[in-house]
Amino acid sequence: MKKVTGRSMAVLLLVAIMVAGMGVYLFRLARDGGDWASFYANDSVYTQGVLNRGAVLDRNGAVLAAAGEDGLAYAEDASTRRGCLHVVGDLAGNIGTSILSNYLPELIDYSFITGTTTDGGTVQLTLDSAVSAAAADALSGKKGAVLVYNYKTGEILCLTSAPGWDPEQGVTFDLDDPAYEGAFIDRAISSTFTPGSVFKLVTMAAAIEQIPDIWQQTFTCSGETIIGGQRIVCTGHHGTITVEQALAHSCNVAFGEIARQLGGDTIARYAEAYGLTSSHQLTDEIPTAAGSVPAAQGDGDAAWAGIGQYEDLINPYAFLRFIGAIANGGVCVEPTLLAGEKPEQVQLMNAATAQTLAEMMSYNVQYEYGASTFPGLEMHAKTGTAETYGGTHAWFAGFITNANAPLAFVVIAERAGAGFYVAAPIANTVLQKAVAVLD
Repeated sequence: MKKVTGRSMAVLLLVAIMVAGMGVYLFRLARDGGDWASFYANDSVYTQGVLNRGAVLDRNGAVLAAAGEDGLAYAEDASTRRGCLHVVGDLAGNIGTSILSNYLPELIDYSFITGTTTDGGTVQLTLDSAVSAAAADALSGKKGAVLVYNYKTGEILCLTSAPGWDPEQGVTFDLDDPAYEGAFIDRAISSTFTPGSVFKLVTMAAAIEQIPDIWQQTFTCSGETIIGGQRIVCTGHHGTITVEQALAHSCNVAFGEIARQLGGDTIARYAEAYGLTSSHQLTDEIPTAAGSVPAAQGDGDAAWAGIGQYEDLINPYAFLRFIGAIANGGVCVEPTLLAGEKPEQVQLMNAATAQTLAEMMSYNVQYEYGASTFPGLEMHAKTGTAETYGGTHAWFAGFITNANAPLAFVVIAERAGAGFYVAAPIANTVLQKAVAVLD
């Protein structure tokens, strides 16, 4: 009898182990089945290592990449292929933040119940292929990024990074060629840069809220000043100016003094509050790089930090969110890349502060840049020329209020020169195309 009881207990234990094991397997299948099915060794969804099903589409349904028995085919237009490369991805999987690298289960149309389908699935993006192509052409061999999104709906129309290559041709360049430095990195979301004078928008926001008499103050610029024992050099001799004129002229002397009054801790606190030091999610699968704005100790370092130099590093995507909040009354509608997603909304800054910054950015265009520089665009913007090792980064960031095209944008051209002369024309070209396609 004892022998029978012992055998029964052993059988029950084995059954319990099998049930538990099956439960673990089903749990992992539900959680990881898509990754298992899309593993590169699965011959049913890959042909000679190339995905054989699924498609990536732009906002209008145009094919950006489509897999089939003959391999992966890209858009017919070469500029579109280059303009969307870092978002869509390449055959070899060199771009780790791309759709082709992160959305394989969706592309093979995996289901826990039915497995995979013969034709695969589609991933539709908010990108506009024509706007992205214009950005690729406008960058014209420069390293950098162009980002454009609708600050009312959150839809990203353009997320173009350079240098790139034609994915249809594959990687034919020398990886040690300086012209292709960082070609596998999506500079729009995975890089940080010294921001230069575009960061003065952050300093200005802090001044609006923290310096009660900021509108009564005037600043005298003779080309340089000494703050905290450090020589602060300006690009011009602006004379006696108001704070509105200081932002329009991008006066380092004035903003060095404003930053001194604020202090390094306040500047760093505002940068953090505006999400400029955080990593964000482009999609659930794709994170962005975090920026860095350390609290400068001492008046001299604080002055340089407020000017956008010192050790400030900003991610273009994070700055796009910040600009979008200014345009949208302080509310950041989170950028979205996947079509049909409902974006979250975050009150990123005080509404009155956002309104004041928007007016000052309009004043920049009217007073300093010239509205005729951007024909047909209701432009609010700020230039930036960031001094860095090996050259100056050209920045241009802002938004337009055209009725059919409420768009925020960030352009950076890496080590390419002055913001107004290099980045602003790129922005104008891309925004003209965006307004045209949205009209």
